Amino acid sequence: MASALDDDARQAIGTGRETAGAMLRAAQKDLQKVFIVFLIGFLGTFYALRLVVWEFLKSVTVAQMNAQIKDAVSIIAQTPFDVILLQAKIGLVVGLIIAAPIFIYYSRDALEQRGLWPSAPVAWWKLLIIALGGVSLFIIGVAYGYFLFFPFTFSFLAKNAVAAGFAPTYSIVKWAQFIFLLTISFGFASQLPLVMPGLSYVDIVPYETFRDKWRYAVLGVFVAGALFTPPDPFTQILWAVPVLALYGISLYLAKIVTIARRGSEQIDISASMGAHWNIIAGFAFCGGGVTYLFFNTGGTIIANDALVILESQYRLITPEDPLLFATYTLASGLITGAIGVGYAIYTDIDDLAAIEAGVGDPASIDLGTLDETGVRAAPPEVFAAMNEPEAMAAASDAIDAGDRTKAQAIIDRFDEDGKDAENSGSDPTESSQQSQSTLGSIRERAGRAGKTFLSEFDRGETDAKTETETDTNTNTNTDEGSTTSTEEEFTGYYTDVRFILDSITSHAFRLVAVFMTTLAVAFGWLYTGGIKQVYDDFLRRLPAQIRPEEVLNVVALHPMEALIFEVKLSTILAAIATLPLAAYYAWPALRERELIAQRRHAVFLWTGAVGAGLAGGFVLGYTIIAPTVISWLVNSAVIADMIVAYRITNFFWLIFFTTAGIGLLADVPIIMILLNNAGVSYNSMRGRWREVTVAMLAIAAIFTPADILTMFLITIPLMTAYAIGLGVLFIITIGGRRDRATDHDRGAEANT
Repeated sequence: MASALDDDARQAIGTGRETAGAMLRAAQKDLQKVFIVFLIGFLGTFYALRLVVWEFLKSVTVAQMNAQIKDAVSIIAQTPFDVILLQAKIGLVVGLIIAAPIFIYYSRDALEQRGLWPSAPVAWWKLLIIALGGVSLFIIGVAYGYFLFFPFTFSFLAKNAVAAGFAPTYSIVKWAQFIFLLTISFGFASQLPLVMPGLSYVDIVPYETFRDKWRYAVLGVFVAGALFTPPDPFTQILWAVPVLALYGISLYLAKIVTIARRGSEQIDISASMGAHWNIIAGFAFCGGGVTYLFFNTGGTIIANDALVILESQYRLITPEDPLLFATYTLASGLITGAIGVGYAIYTDIDDLAAIEAGVGDPASIDLGTLDETGVRAAPPEVFAAMNEPEAMAAASDAIDAGDRTKAQAIIDRFDEDGKDAENSGSDPTESSQQSQSTLGSIRERAGRAGKTFLSEFDRGETDAKTETETDTNTNTNTDEGSTTSTEEEFTGYYTDVRFILDSITSHAFRLVAVFMTTLAVAFGWLYTGGIKQVYDDFLRRLPAQIRPEEVLNVVALHPMEALIFEVKLSTILAAIATLPLAAYYAWPALRERELIAQRRHAVFLWTGAVGAGLAGGFVLGYTIIAPTVISWLVNSAVIADMIVAYRITNFFWLIFFTTAGIGLLADVPIIMILLNNAGVSYNSMRGRWREVTVAMLAIAAIFTPADILTMFLITIPLMTAYAIGLGVLFIITIGGRRDRATDHDRGAEANT
């Protein structure tokens, strides 16, 4: 393990170990206090979950469900220890979180010795404001999740499961993990207004980075929403829109603190509020007025009608008490007035920063906003105020943006106007040499940046071939010749694969369009009742003595299990539909590389043969094999008068493997015959059986449940089908003597 780590990694691990040991030694006399705090957090969480939290979470889960869906939802413990172990785990985590700040405080001496504790004194009220702000934001984020997001999300998921004929019987472990994961995500997301301005203020992440990379932030938010929430637009919007709004607010606050740090060291807040009293009063008046008009002009009726349309159980209530009504109006006015104060202060800081920066100062021009022509026309003061690292950084930014001509213009202008100011007292010869070196470095980087990775790789391959040929002519060592042969073989494989992939990716738009269209159609059909139709039809095919409506139940142990299964099945169907088109576009490249001998129209033969084998096997499995297997598995439970409750993923993947899986088994010999007809020899397929076995084991490990038994249950039938294919090829090719690939090779030799 140590050899797998470089020196920096080993040094970092050693430093961390020493720091942890020093912290333990420094806090040794106070560890009892830390343990008491941990114990209070652990026991408090344990009993709070037992007495209050579980009931509260259940009420949140069913808050937006109608009576029928609510009766269908149940939360179960799969093992006798599920509840107590879950409470202990959650209590352990909460106890550690609560005790961590106390432990860090008591070990501050060790952190001070290593420079990891602030050396300058920090006012306690500032820390208190930061702590209260973080806690308040966390509470707001969690409250949004529990009172708006969770009720709608659970209602949607339960309706989808019931509509598909499944019982939303959630495992308490999976249900709690789902809730707490989303709770943490909302809590952390709500910290953006505190984290982003803080990072910008200390210049760890500049405000400009948050501003310029907003597209990546939007993409990241929706990717996180896809991971944390069900894959439907409504719940993703419920998750993503508040986070994006927080990002916008945080970006605004980051700009304020950045301007405050850069533009001025001090600002008179009271004077700023006095100068802009009319703006602040306008904000407060508008906020209070909107609240007053909303309650007095029937706004609650409109809002409640919208909630009814959304099938929400929430309702807005108009305050009847005049004192409560006045409190709402005053609170709204105070909130919007505070926003007005922030706007007034921001305006003054922005104006002061502009004055201090110097309006119209040529040296304040930002090269990042200019193109090549603008750089050429920029005043000399811009480059006279720069040093060489700044010029290099500006040129590098232009290269990273793909504008090499702009990078060259920056270097040229810096050589003309910046070097004279920077090197006024230095040796002209040395200055010229440094300039040429800098320019050469930038030009070299620009040349590399203009090429793709593949072209760079090709150049490396060409150089390697040239060196190999030179070494071969001067040295006849057998080992070197073997190494050269291996490198050439690898280069050939890489070139072939890249050429084939290029021919496919050149039609990527059509492939993606077919894939996404098929995915959307399949998911829409399954989501709107198709999966229930298949499920009901399959149950009718089971023997009557099984009484599926009485003994066979399919349950969802995870709130998102039914929806995830629909997405996975739709993805498989989309991939199957896209494969023939991908083969059609890859065929010319395969033929040009002499990997196959047939012409492009053979794709239709392949598609028809493979499709017929898949369809025939599917019909056989769906009508005979799958019902027989399910009946045999359920029979023992029926005899014992038990209720069978299969998990969605296990039950439907069992059906999938006993239906579509039969078709895939039938396709194995068919594909082998087609490959032989296309130019792959029988001897090659027979000699490569070990590689085929390993590949099938890998596929089974990925696409089956994570246990060895099911992996072998999939691999053994596949290898049996492969052996049958070899037997058929042995007969067709007469033991390999009449091989299609061999005939093709002989024909090529005769032509030569």
